[in-house]
Amino acid sequence: MAAYNVTLFGLEFTLKPVAFTIPIGSGWEIYWYGIIIALGFLSAVIYAYFNAKRFNINTEKMLDAALITTPLAILCARTYYLIFDGEKLDGIGDFFGFSDGRGFSGLAIYGGVIGAFLFGGLICRIMKINILDMFDIASLGFLIGQGIGRWGNFINQEAYGTFTGSSWWGMQSERTIMELGEGLVHPCFLYESIWCLVGVAVLHKISKNRRFSGEIILSYGAWYGFGRAIIELLRTDSLMLGSIRVSCLLSILLCITSLTLIYVIRKRIAEKSHDDEYVTVFVGEEDIEAEKTTDTENESTDNLE
Repeated sequence: MAAYNVTLFGLEFTLKPVAFTIPIGSGWEIYWYGIIIALGFLSAVIYAYFNAKRFNINTEKMLDAALITTPLAILCARTYYLIFDGEKLDGIGDFFGFSDGRGFSGLAIYGGVIGAFLFGGLICRIMKINILDMFDIASLGFLIGQGIGRWGNFINQEAYGTFTGSSWWGMQSERTIMELGEGLVHPCFLYESIWCLVGVAVLHKISKNRRFSGEIILSYGAWYGFGRAIIELLRTDSLMLGSIRVSCLLSILLCITSLTLIYVIRKRIAEKSHDDEYVTVFVGEEDIEAEKTTDTENESTDNLE
């Protein structure tokens, strides 16, 4: 995997997956994919750090929880990928990618998200952090990380789709030609990156007027689920369960469930707010006298005018 010659919307690039090599032993290759993922994670942490107070979260506890949860989430992303990809392992070395020297590869975002919420919820409970508040700010971090991280797929020439049928719209490289043949394909990595980054702006604005804890994580589920379901239909490397695209099905369920919960919770909040309003049913004699006095004062004011 020395380099890819890539054409994207008529622009030509030469992409080298390996950023540099550390002279340790026979050489330890550092990939751009890992650097970009790390950059996405760092950006998410920076955002969370400067917005934690707005979500009623202690920054130190939040950072501790993130550092513990992240490696566990990565392991879940790898496990999820292996379950649905059907890749056979000869040993623990294959799980981590040590045996063939290709490194820790083959990760699925949904596996990471599921792992983050499962272990993150547990860590929050142990550290006495409000789980829903933590999930709200974490969901914005996910969108930031995913929006940036998808460019690692571009460097590796992954996460692309079917032919676009256009003479200029799309992407082509040695890898796409080898797997699909000549022609421009959908740059699905770019679609998802843009969708996630736009989602950051949308959810950030919503978060400034949260009506309940958990609203942003549900908004994340609706936003990301809707976009991913559509983009997944274009991809050629979907994880499959028989004839079903696993991520597409999960995205649809996530979107529908999130929208339903947002509607139900907001409706209950509105009903409770309406019930709490005091409405006078009986008018006492004191109120009648007060109203007469007010009316008399108003008439006197009108005569003066």
